Amino acid sequence: MENKERNFAGSVYNGFLMLFANLVLTLGGIALFIWGCVLLDENANGGWVMALGALAVVVSIFVWCGFMMLEPNEARVATWFGKYAGTFSQAGYFWINPFYGTKKLSLRARNLDAEPIKVNDKVGNPVMIGLVLVWKLKDTYKALFEVDTQTMATTAQGQVGTDVKSIMNALEKFVRVQSDAALRQVAGRYAYDDEDNKSGELTLRSGSDEINQLLEQKLDERLALAGIEVVEARINYLAYAPEIAAVMLRRQQASAIITAREKIVEGAVSMVKMALDKLSNEEIVELDDDKKAAMVSNLLVVLCGDDSAQPVVNTGTLNH
Repeated sequence: MENKERNFAGSVYNGFLMLFANLVLTLGGIALFIWGCVLLDENANGGWVMALGALAVVVSIFVWCGFMMLEPNEARVATWFGKYAGTFSQAGYFWINPFYGTKKLSLRARNLDAEPIKVNDKVGNPVMIGLVLVWKLKDTYKALFEVDTQTMATTAQGQVGTDVKSIMNALEKFVRVQSDAALRQVAGRYAYDDEDNKSGELTLRSGSDEINQLLEQKLDERLALAGIEVVEARINYLAYAPEIAAVMLRRQQASAIITAREKIVEGAVSMVKMALDKLSNEEIVELDDDKKAAMVSNLLVVLCGDDSAQPVVNTGTLNH
């Protein structure tokens, strides 16, 4: 898209110098007007003097309308009877022709902490997902003339807001709507989690960096229309929707229990094998197949059980 923003090419004067000159003009016009009144009282030709003083006062009032002050990271978009005349972004106190219409915009970074929204992931599970976005205005022409900022800045009383606060709030509404759409688009391309831990696909939980990069890319594409630059975008909230959260929690708990049991059984089998090999190699006791089976069963029960085993001492029989 063509970049139509350009620097203001009109005449710009030092505000303090013009302020001093206009004060002199104002006071001089008032003095001439009073002097003209005095001349009229003396039956002298003071009409021209009064007219000259009045003209000076009118011109000074016109000059007063041309002063503007800009802080760092602020800009004024100038129009000449409806035609775009450029953007002025130099900080300081200045004077321009009052016939130029100007609108102030903020170029500072702004935060958007979006409330979590409900979306369906790739496999259809409803999830709650939210984002935090840092954005700032980059192209003032697009912000004012490519999107209908002034209509979106309508106040609660139905009046169109033209101040910087109203316009920036309108842009924030635009950012909020487009962020919602981009978040839904990204979340719908991935599953919430790799439930079986076998697919190896990127998920919303596991691929945080990749997901955030894709989210920034989609936001850049959508917000470029309004001349907005995305500084950073991050998913700051991710959870199953309430209607399936309890079911998914039980599923995760079951999966964790199965995984833990697998580890316990694997360790118990290795310990039983080690015990049998050690008894056999050191010839501590000779065990037939039945006794080995019984020993294996007893050891597995002891090692795999949730409760502590209660030992039973077998003293055998005494032969007299």
